[in-house]
Amino acid sequence: MPPEPRPDQPIIAPLGADGLLVRFSARLEDTANRAVLAFAGALDADPPAGVAEISTALASVYVRFIPGETHRATLAEELEKRLAARDWTAPGDTGKSRHWHIPTAFGGDHGPQLAETAALLDMREDQAVADLVAHPVRVLAIGFAPGQPYLGMLPERWDIPRLQEITPSIPACALVVAVRQLIVFTASTPTGWRHIGQTAFRNFRADADQPFPLLPGDVLHFAPVSAEEFDRIQRSDTDGSGGARLVVKP
Repeated sequence: MPPEPRPDQPIIAPLGADGLLVRFSARLEDTANRAVLAFAGALDADPPAGVAEISTALASVYVRFIPGETHRATLAEELEKRLAARDWTAPGDTGKSRHWHIPTAFGGDHGPQLAETAALLDMREDQAVADLVAHPVRVLAIGFAPGQPYLGMLPERWDIPRLQEITPSIPACALVVAVRQLIVFTASTPTGWRHIGQTAFRNFRADADQPFPLLPGDVLHFAPVSAEEFDRIQRSDTDGSGGARLVVKP
């Protein structure tokens, strides 16, 4: 069997006719995800010759090359050299950090599965909300649907399973939770994750100069608001920001 990748010992594997996958872990780990974002950021800043695309997943970096401009073996050798240049799991100079504060209505019609989520945590609903918002989460990856962010990691007590049956439809901008992660849906969709809250924040704005406001590595803070305040925000929202504030910290 091939060795399991580790955050400090990633594995490079071929993917398709023109790609390589740099896997930092076989499972989602916070250390591996931070290494993914650091390594991808370094590649974006100084792409190897012949590279056409660099994209990230929860625990891996995909690198697509242009056949004729480079060879798979040449690119793999270059990636190996860059991986060996530093410990990508160690904190580096990340520069400015982006923090989003997003108004969110929890429970009731805006989060119909909050009660059962709180029961799984052995908490009251208000305790579960307070515990969740006390832990800001990072954008781990964007995918599955255009602009859809996977957010984490919540404390281990939030390692709750997905539903055994799919909920047929969750509205766009819904906040859902499972396996220590959160998602803010960019479109109405079926899901096995529990719907605990509702935002008016849209991370896919097709007509905007920047269609995806959130970037991997951004930090999200969910700010509880009443149902009445949420409805006011939703009625007055004209640009998809949903009342969110972006704070850039040095």
